Amino acid sequence: MSLRDKLLLAQVPLALALLLVGVVAVGTLGRVGHAGQDILADNYRSVRAMQRIMEHLERLDSSALFLVAGERQRGLEQAGEHLRPLEVELTVQEGNITEPGEAEATSRLRRAWTHYRSEYETLTALDASDARRAAYFDALAPAFREAKAATQAILALNQDAMVRKSDALQRQSRRVNTLMVTAVVVALVGGLLASASLTQRALRPVSVLSRAVRRLGQGDLATRAVVQGQDEIAQLARDFNAMAEALQRYRQSSLGELLQAQASSQASIDSLPDPVVVFGVEGGVLNVNRAAEEVLRLSVEGGSGALGQVAPEVREVLERVRAHVLGGKGPYLPRGYEEAVRVEGGEGDRWLLPRGSPVYGEAGGVVGATVLLQDVTRLRRFDELKNDLVATVAHEFRTPLTSLRMAIHLCAEGVVGPITEKQADLLHAAREDCERLQGIVDDLLDLSRLQSGRVELEVRPVSTEAVLEAALAPHRVAADERGVRLSLEQEPGLERVEADPERLQLVLSNLVANAVRHTSRGGEVVARARQEGARVRFEVADTGEGIAPEHQQRIFEKFYRVPGASTGGAGLGLSIAQEIVQAHGGEMGLSSQPAVGSTFWFTLPRIGGVEGSAPTPER
Repeated sequence: MSLRDKLLLAQVPLALALLLVGVVAVGTLGRVGHAGQDILADNYRSVRAMQRIMEHLERLDSSALFLVAGERQRGLEQAGEHLRPLEVELTVQEGNITEPGEAEATSRLRRAWTHYRSEYETLTALDASDARRAAYFDALAPAFREAKAATQAILALNQDAMVRKSDALQRQSRRVNTLMVTAVVVALVGGLLASASLTQRALRPVSVLSRAVRRLGQGDLATRAVVQGQDEIAQLARDFNAMAEALQRYRQSSLGELLQAQASSQASIDSLPDPVVVFGVEGGVLNVNRAAEEVLRLSVEGGSGALGQVAPEVREVLERVRAHVLGGKGPYLPRGYEEAVRVEGGEGDRWLLPRGSPVYGEAGGVVGATVLLQDVTRLRRFDELKNDLVATVAHEFRTPLTSLRMAIHLCAEGVVGPITEKQADLLHAAREDCERLQGIVDDLLDLSRLQSGRVELEVRPVSTEAVLEAALAPHRVAADERGVRLSLEQEPGLERVEADPERLQLVLSNLVANAVRHTSRGGEVVARARQEGARVRFEVADTGEGIAPEHQQRIFEKFYRVPGASTGGAGLGLSIAQEIVQAHGGEMGLSSQPAVGSTFWFTLPRIGGVEGSAPTPER
């Protein structure tokens, strides 16, 4: 049976139903007054909401009493069970304003609830029991009564409205009885006349839509259902057309381009000779390149335990860089070749230097991390050769330099004959340059021994106050001449530290000398020591010219001097100081602001500390 026949057949029960309704309606409409309670559903929702709000308020007041009584955990648990439901009920009420004056009453309730919640949060923040008791009786209890009174006012308003509406419905039901008889007759006649016309008109768009659906099912994505109007069938036709258009765009979309972009991206990272590992926001391995698979034996098939496939040293480096980047600290940049990790391979050992960069999502948040392990094997070897060359040259300089110094000394003292005043000045200048050159040679040799691990540290307990005073003493004359104040600060109870006293004094003396040299007249240099966990933190702070941010990263490099600096040595002092601190198992750094001053710091193990209480003698 076609749809048209079914619709025509449906008109006969319609006519019979209308006739039956006309007979039954007269008797049933008498009960409209009782059934009219359904119309009062809005008022009933408000009544129920107010009843629940009063119940939640009572429970919150009980939780406050628990807090006053000292049962904080119980009070907070009970409060957590009722704060959110009360807010939900209040929101329901704010969206169900039906009576005159109800909006103002609801606003008063909102203000009273906001006041009560503020006082309640103040009460929970107090620690002292006396303060909580005073806050409850002075502020929270009045706020509770105010909120309860506002709730009762809305409840009374809706209950009165329900009574009025019920009476009005009773009167209206009597008028409806009369109108129903007339409406049934008119509906019966009009329905029969209109049903035939409407049935015929309704079938035409359904037929059009049916043909379009069949063509779409056959794969014709360009087909459209042309149906005019604003009824449900016309809306269904528009939805159908939108679906067909979306399917057509999807087929012609950039799906292939996306797949090609993904393949190009994978090919790009595969072309890199260094291992690349991509982590997701949860820390799992999302992607690796071919170098990572070959060098690290790492693959994404390992899932969450993929890092367990690599060597422990490499895993530790990857986890450290991943934690840095995913922790929101920005890109990870290594401080030097000392962070390189050794990886064994078929062609010999390789040294990989880690670098990390965040992967950002559309919202700007970090959604992943990319870790690149740069192969610095050759660079590291070149650095070692450079250090060996510098050490060899410095060592070869010592013998002729010693002879030169002795010759100048003999000439300056007149051993080989009298000299003129002009010759004495020239010999004095030459002696100073020889001494400066000797200092540079000694620094180079010390740095070479430190970097090669050939220096043995004589570690023993050292008094922090004594070593600070010994570092300041040689520079007091120079500081007085420049008008710079030297002072010492030490945290009470901090007595000794594990270190080589001569090497430690060398580090502090170098920092103090630099601070005095770069501090103008009237400034101050402070050497201090304080406890920092299981370590002791030494600081040398000055009020000098400061260091620009772009130079702070390179300040510890060998031979590096800040451009424009008018005083200073060869740029080896800070590099040697850092090597000595690292040989003790400590760290060194600085914080500086131009025109404000600089603070150079380093840490060493404390006597009895958990960390590094007995450093290894050799680096």
